[in-house]
Formats: sequence, structure tokens, C-alpha cells
Amino acid sequence: MSAIRLLVLCAVRQHGRAHGYQIRNDLEYWGAHEWSNAKPGSIYHALKQMAKQGLLVEHEAAPSSAGGPPRTEYEVTGAGNEEYLALVRAALTSYDQRPDVLSAGLGGIVDLERAEVVALLKERVAGLAAWRDAVTGHYLPESGPESLGHIGEIMNLWVHSADAGAEWTRGLIARIEGGAYTFAGEEGEPFVGVLAEGQENPYATGIPDPGDEE
Repeated sequence: MSAIRLLVLCAVRQHGRAHGYQIRNDLEYWGAHEWSNAKPGSIYHALKQMAKQGLLVEHEAAPSSAGGPPRTEYEVTGAGNEEYLALVRAALTSYDQRPDVLSAGLGGIVDLERAEVVALLKERVAGLAAWRDAVTGHYLPESGPESLGHIGEIMNLWVHSADAGAEWTRGLIARIEGGAYTFAGEEGEPFVGVLAEGQENPYATGIPDPGDEE
């Protein structure tokens, strides 16, 4: 799974309607350009591609109040919303997702119900345990990686990754079960993670891209 589709759908969904530069600005605000493939070119390509696929609908916007050219605004369709939620669920359950995909999925957890998120994360813990069991069927950590030569370091890494991933996930489950955050269907103010139009982004790269004017 590519993190960029999930990130772009998440940002557009939070805005309701947004143009490409707003989405780029939000993803830079989240630091996604540092930990994922969310570079300007991939962001604008993802917007156009998902519009062709019917996941986003394009709206022709009026010229900006600052006198700039009109920009295309995007809105998530019903199919896009289904795709977004499916991507969040997949990111949370799969133990072998890359860190950027898991990070993108975490950005959307509050768009699901609390009980479902807990169930998905418990599924992730079970997957990590099964993965660890598969590795230790060939390699016993107590024997030390040297028992398999330097290749044992690979299995040692896998075991430590499974243990660390399970510990982190159980901690997240405990925080969520303890009442942290506001999830879908709950009363309270939802967290707003996107920038308002014209709001300064202290983390913007400031590197121009041709897609910024579209």
C-alpha cells in the first residue's frame, strides 16, 4: 500500500473541499515529506489520479482573493470515503506495513469508532505474535544471532521488531481504552489537523512546484 493515497484522502476529507496547494501545505505541516513519499509531484499526481478513478470530484474554484489564478478544488466522493476508511483499517491491522503507511493510518484513526480501532489494533498484535512465532521456529533468540552466522542478525532484527511493535501497539490500545481522543460517533470536539486558508505553516519547505498554481 502507498501512504500517499491515504494521506491525500485524509487531508481532503478534513477540509471538505481543498485545492492541491492546501493539501501539499497540510502534508508538510504533518512532516509527511520527511517520513513518506509525500513530495509535491506525488501529491498532485495522486489528486489527479484519484479524480480519474472517481475517488475525488473536481470543482473549478473562483480566482483567489489574493489575485492568483483559479485553482481546482477536490472533494472526497462516496467511493473515496470507502477507500479511505479501508486504507486506514488495512494500515492498522497489517503487521508488515512500512512505517510511513502505519503513520498515515494513525492520522486517520479518529475517523473510525473507538471499539473498531481497538479491535483492529488487537488484530495487529496477533499478527505480530504470529510473525514472531514463525521466525522463532527457525531461530531462538536465547541462542544468540551468532548461531546462524551473520544471517542470524536478520532474524534477530525481526524478533526485536515484533516485540517492539507489539509493546507499542498494546500501549496505544490502553490509551484508547482509557478514553484518549475523540472518535467517530462520540461527543466532543474532533481534533483539527489541517491548516485554515491563509494560515501560516511553520514547517513549510518553501520549495516551489509547478503544481502549486493548479
